[in-house]
Amino acid sequence: MSPILVRPVREQLEHDRVIRLLQAKYKRKFEVAINPGNIQAMPVGTGPSAWYPDLVLQSNERGRRLVGVVEVETVESVNHLEAMSQWASLAKLRAPFHLYIPLASIDSARRLCTDHHIPVAELWSYSAIGDQMRFSLVQRSAAAAAAAAKAAKAEKAAAESKALEKTATSAPRGKVAAVAVNKASKVPPPPARVAVAQPSGKAGKNGAPVAPPSARTVAAAKGNGASAVKSAKPRVAPAKPAARKVAVKSSRTAKRR
Repeated sequence: MSPILVRPVREQLEHDRVIRLLQAKYKRKFEVAINPGNIQAMPVGTGPSAWYPDLVLQSNERGRRLVGVVEVETVESVNHLEAMSQWASLAKLRAPFHLYIPLASIDSARRLCTDHHIPVAELWSYSAIGDQMRFSLVQRSAAAAAAAAKAAKAEKAAAESKALEKTATSAPRGKVAAVAVNKASKVPPPPARVAVAQPSGKAGKNGAPVAPPSARTVAAAKGNGASAVKSAKPRVAPAKPAARKVAVKSSRTAKRR
């Protein structure tokens, strides 16, 4: 609400409409208080020097720290008196000062800010297209740009961590068990046990003890010995029938004699 200007009714209605639209816009990130029309609900400052900007932006923390003030102007309120009294006072606050100007008066607002050395964090233009209101960023200071980039980075990191936590908590048990089974299947089997032969007390060529033969070696040696014995037996060839006949004839002739 401007303390030195009484707007026409039509402009005042448009002014209050823009305030409520901006309240819905900034409500996503901040705690927003508004002072539309003649309502003075949220002051900035104390005592007689308190101001009532159109929107007061506060942090969502418990302390409700002041993080910004927003002033909406109409065509009639973009003038030297308004700039020197209200804009200059709001720009001296520690919080960033955002200024919303009708599209037709944006050049006049820039010239007034330059002439009176008024630092504006963000300068916006608004225009009505049918039933919709369109907002466009015209100018942003270097400090405001750095703060916006930092806030966007922090918001992105918070969203990523929240998504990771949601994925971890919403993972089904079956999938977790399957992952555990896959990990278990990748574990290599334990090494095979190697039997260490005990020394038999006999010394070898170099004086080292010789290990006794294992059961397998003994069985294999026995099998090889039996096969060797079998192969050593002489094979007797069967007598031919012609030789038998000759032997019988010779025995018969010897009896006759």
